[in-house]
Amino acid sequence: MKHILFACLTPIALVFALVPLAHAEDNTYSLKIKEHRFEPEKIEIPADKKVKLLILNADNTAEEFDSDDLHREKFILPGKESVVFIGPLKPGSYRFIGEYNQATAHGLIIVK
Repeated sequence: MKHILFACLTPIALVFALVPLAHAEDNTYSLKIKEHRFEPEKIEIPADKKVKLLILNADNTAEEFDSDDLHREKFILPGKESVVFIGPLKPGSYRFIGEYNQATAHGLIIVK
């Protein structure tokens, strides 16, 4: 009985071993903090999908990505990258700021 079960499972196992796993769309979006501003200031992302924000702080001072709308805060050292996951979100606009440079470091995520 074990041999029959093994014989049935082996072709299935081979299919999964030989066929690469399907990858979902690349839901990574990049932000750069440069001269105390976010580049780009606006990002459009799809509704109802979890996305990854890859944030590079190109300044020589620390900054904090902060968004009350998204319920996220992330401290980013100078010259370092950090990741913030957001979503899935409903359609709308979500504001974010640089906590230490609020006058210049601000942006908007538009969900469609």
